[in-house]
Amino acid sequence: MATAIEFLKAILIGIVQGITEWLPISSTGHMILLNDLVHLNVSDAFWEMFEVVIQLGSILAVVVLYFSRLWPFAMKKNIGGGDLLCGIGKVGIKRHTMVLWLHVLIAAVPAGVVGVLFNDWFDAHFYNPVCVSVSLIVYGVLFIVVEQLHRGKTFKMNAVEDIGYGTAFGVGVFQMLSLVPGTSRSGSTILGASILSVSRPAAAEFSFFLAVPVMLGASLLKGMKFAGKVAAGAEVFGGYEAMILAVGCIVAFVVSLAAIRFLMDFVKKHSFTAFGIYRIVLGVLVLLLRVFVK
Repeated sequence: MATAIEFLKAILIGIVQGITEWLPISSTGHMILLNDLVHLNVSDAFWEMFEVVIQLGSILAVVVLYFSRLWPFAMKKNIGGGDLLCGIGKVGIKRHTMVLWLHVLIAAVPAGVVGVLFNDWFDAHFYNPVCVSVSLIVYGVLFIVVEQLHRGKTFKMNAVEDIGYGTAFGVGVFQMLSLVPGTSRSGSTILGASILSVSRPAAAEFSFFLAVPVMLGASLLKGMKFAGKVAAGAEVFGGYEAMILAVGCIVAFVVSLAAIRFLMDFVKKHSFTAFGIYRIVLGVLVLLLRVFVK
């Protein structure tokens, strides 16, 4: 019975991860709140790894939904003459897809470098309810302000393909700010892209694509650190832990499919103001929960 309850908790966590990873509302803030309300019966080290590695399910959702745009290989006969970069035999590489990946990798550099060097420092100094609450509220206000400033204005870049190298790097700098828990990776990239005059749909899509290398790297980093502890005998990773992780990843994948589709439909008709308001409310809630419950 106890094990079944833990699996139900893993399912709930996977649902929250799948939704909050893609909407600009901070998955970290929700995980802190959820961990207070529905604490998973695992070690602290496993939880720290779990809440990051579960993102692999979310990443897979992006790959599945956008496979045709992210996969650079195709039969030469199906690639337009101007889009054929090179090829071997009958298989060619699409130029525009490789350019897209180059933009994504350029955008991933700032957060990747700083994350590898200072991720533990950021977690040690900023991973606490007060900091997360402040980040949620500040970014919520910024979303509302940026939307007000862009009201009635025309965006310079209306598609991901319009984003150049400079803009991609600029978005990457904003993503670097997401190393502070509570800011939200998607929130930072979408906010940065909006400030740089990228349309809402294009900003959301670029945020999805940028998540693939960044979240994959973060998941591998956390996974390897935990594996090191297991190898040293400081932690246990048996069948129970493996099943909990698998359930969380699978649920996060399925829910992410729906969340990504929802966000793309939403931003074609609405602004990000609603998410800004939600962030402010959540930030206040997390802070009050810590003050009055803990």
